[in-house]
Amino acid sequence: MKKPILIAAAVLLATAVQALPRKSYTLASPDGRLQTTVTAAEELTYDIRCEDRTLMEASPVALRLDNGVSWGPDARIAKASRTSVDRRIASPFYRADSIRERYNALTLRMKGDWSIEFRVYDDGVAYRFINRSKKPFNIVDECVEYRFPEDFTATVPYVATGKEGDFETQFYNSFENTYTTAPLSRMNPGRLAFLPLVVDAGEGVKLCLSESDLCDYPGLYLRNADGGTRLTGLFAPCPARVEQGGHNRLQMVVRERKDHMAEVAAPRNFPWRMAVVGDDTQLAASNLSYLLAEASKIDDISWIRPGKVAWEWWNDWNLAGVDFRSGINTRTYKHYIDFAASQGIEYVILDEGWAVNLQADLMQVVPEIDLRELVEYGAARNVGIILWAGYYAFDRDMEEVCRHYAEMGVKGFKVDFMDRDDQQMTAFNHRAAETAARYRLLLDLHGTHKPAGLNRTWPNVLNFEGVHGLEQMKWCAPQVDQMEYDATIPFIRQVAGPMDYTQGAMLNAARKSFRACYSEPMSQGTRCHQLGLYIVLDSPLNMLCDSPTNYLREPECTRFIAAIPTVWDETRILAGEIGEYIVTARRKGSTWYIGGITDWTPRDLEIDLSFLGGNRTAELFRDGVNADRKASDYKREELRIDTGRPFAVHLAPGGGFTLKIEAE
Repeated sequence: MKKPILIAAAVLLATAVQALPRKSYTLASPDGRLQTTVTAAEELTYDIRCEDRTLMEASPVALRLDNGVSWGPDARIAKASRTSVDRRIASPFYRADSIRERYNALTLRMKGDWSIEFRVYDDGVAYRFINRSKKPFNIVDECVEYRFPEDFTATVPYVATGKEGDFETQFYNSFENTYTTAPLSRMNPGRLAFLPLVVDAGEGVKLCLSESDLCDYPGLYLRNADGGTRLTGLFAPCPARVEQGGHNRLQMVVRERKDHMAEVAAPRNFPWRMAVVGDDTQLAASNLSYLLAEASKIDDISWIRPGKVAWEWWNDWNLAGVDFRSGINTRTYKHYIDFAASQGIEYVILDEGWAVNLQADLMQVVPEIDLRELVEYGAARNVGIILWAGYYAFDRDMEEVCRHYAEMGVKGFKVDFMDRDDQQMTAFNHRAAETAARYRLLLDLHGTHKPAGLNRTWPNVLNFEGVHGLEQMKWCAPQVDQMEYDATIPFIRQVAGPMDYTQGAMLNAARKSFRACYSEPMSQGTRCHQLGLYIVLDSPLNMLCDSPTNYLREPECTRFIAAIPTVWDETRILAGEIGEYIVTARRKGSTWYIGGITDWTPRDLEIDLSFLGGNRTAELFRDGVNADRKASDYKREELRIDTGRPFAVHLAPGGGFTLKIEAE
């Protein structure tokens, strides 16, 4: 098995023959707050400064090709051009119906059929390589470095699986873990950190590091290899040999790898390396990942229908008060469809189990299910059917699977267990999106990496996992702090795009009461924390994870969450601190929804609602007086709000709140 490709600037620079005259170019954000200086000499470097304070020192960028050529060292600049952009772009199925795109750009065209483009936005800095050569080649490695001037604090998600120091085993992972916070120098050199991650530069300024427009190219990992103050990149090499295996034989496990990380057949743009720069709320409000992605490849999006999903896997198909044995069978799914129809929920998912196990063949349906009958039953009630699919089962016969089930009337697929982000797998995600779009099918890419802009390029891909979501509560140890994690992901993971967190638990537990239970799972934190997540998290295809039995016992909460929109006309981050709390406001039409969550620290918040203007009628769900002990305790109120005064609300430990504010 080939060794992982470790990116080291010294290796890339070994091809330098002679020093060239130094050329430097300074590029500032439109508001002047951020600057980068790009320098071409023995190394090609850039830095990041915020109001003249250095956040990242000059850091090298380079690509080394298998033909002996290196892009970056001793670069010969043929032309430097600058552009400025200020416009609004449509952003359907997102957190706003349109967003502002405003940046200054510098493109350096090099001798040797390549260019590099830098952009500075008001909230971030990004760059990408561009290939102009029509001759195919392979990329041996890419130099990605972030050299920080001090021992800043980093908040990172390490790969949770694989052997310590064995990066090949860590390349096989689901991109799900909680966060670890420590000085850069104390990061674990034996574990890879996946993106996004955050570096705290102090004085209220942070950098969220990620990538966008990740297509047919391996995903970036970062690590601190030497205990210093720099992060270096690492990529999974191209698979040379894969075998069917993994979960229920639904994955392709890499057995051998090639000596290069990417294969390039034609002129193309490479992924953007991006650093969002700002305070906590600016990170949570950033649209940079979406803006840097390639524009939509779907001309007609009228058929794409976001919405809610009644989901059976988390609650283990548990039903009460019915006269049939619940499980993976037609009567159970008809019950879920009836529940969805009664609440105006758009979809029901058939998760793992509807196709014959261990066959990796989506044409083999278990005899307990009449799938065509369920599709027709749902259609008569305006409820669409979405099917779960293991990666290999979907990939092996993608065209026929999409054609067959689209003709049947199925609305989409939830594809799971990719668990890699090498070039082969990122290419699969785009190929799956394109194929599904031709058959007007939605996709939920579960068991995969961050969105990295795919939701803009292929808007039929409505959701992505890559998050330590509520499913973890079925088996995680009680010491796992999901409340801190929930209050962290809006500032880090969500910067990369929407997430399939799967909230909505009706069984809720205070910190000392929580226990993992597979068949009757519960959430950490309060009922109102669960309600608040429907507003705080971006999720255009959003699960109701609990059983219809539990929802029908809680009609107030069920009615409320079933009616919350999943895509928005406007989003504002009103307040928050990473790992502690967040308050988010979202508008759909003339109605505002405001949601907040906290970690295990109780909080008394005063929220500025002056942007709404005047007096408003509101519906409030807040933690009950005893929610610190009985987490399901909540209070619903209808009230009049004077938006000229701060709105005060108390959040219990692990608590939350929601406000629905109507226009008058």
